[in-house]
Amino acid sequence: MHLVTLRRYPVKSMLGEEIAQAEMAERGLAGDRVRAVLDVATGKIASAKNPRLWRGLLAIEGAGVPDDEELSRLLGREVRLIDVPPEGAEFERSVPERVLAEGIEAEVPYTVGRLGGAAPEGTFFDFAPLHLVSTSAIARVGELSPRGTVEALRYRPNLVIGGAAEGFAENDWAGRRLRIGDVAEIEVIVPSPRCAVPTLAHGELGRDTDALRTVAKHNRVPVFDLEPQACLGVYARVTRPGRITQGDPVTPVA
Repeated sequence: MHLVTLRRYPVKSMLGEEIAQAEMAERGLAGDRVRAVLDVATGKIASAKNPRLWRGLLAIEGAGVPDDEELSRLLGREVRLIDVPPEGAEFERSVPERVLAEGIEAEVPYTVGRLGGAAPEGTFFDFAPLHLVSTSAIARVGELSPRGTVEALRYRPNLVIGGAAEGFAENDWAGRRLRIGDVAEIEVIVPSPRCAVPTLAHGELGRDTDALRTVAKHNRVPVFDLEPQACLGVYARVTRPGRITQGDPVTPVA
């Protein structure tokens, strides 16, 4: 296997950027999710996982963020850009099936999550510092989708891995360690349950509800002790820091 694409997202839920190489340490890729948007009214972290309120984040370049006043105007709510999470920081995740059924403007039920269940304290990751997806899984979703294709960036991965087995290969990676290049190593934790974000417009890329519908129909797998969920890709943590570069070999080590 090999590293096809390397991406980071300077501001949580905003557009990311493809990079050729990066230092990778305990908190993930250097420059990834180093800032986030705070909803002043609620004290929660703004996340496009609640599309009704925050889908506009996916129209903003994370590498060139406007000031708070302009950002508030763009998003229609008073917000602040922060680089340190408040203590006990929370975010909202709309129930994805309800978003599909009722649309992105509807007030649908949501769950409230805490940041960083498997990430270092003080970071803006929803769960873990790395998200991986294989080109095989992306190709399979595309084959099964009405459009005949789907874009990897809809799923906001940090690492896109090529050369894996056909289909949803990463379903079997949980608990395994992977070496990237000569030094860096990661440990895969669990498959990534999908929210409504892949269905939303990302910059100039329009909506695609089948980016979630197809996954929900064809790849429901258990996550921890929960019932099978619609998953694509996997979460991982860094076990050995190092610099990684597009094209690096990706080798199972355990």
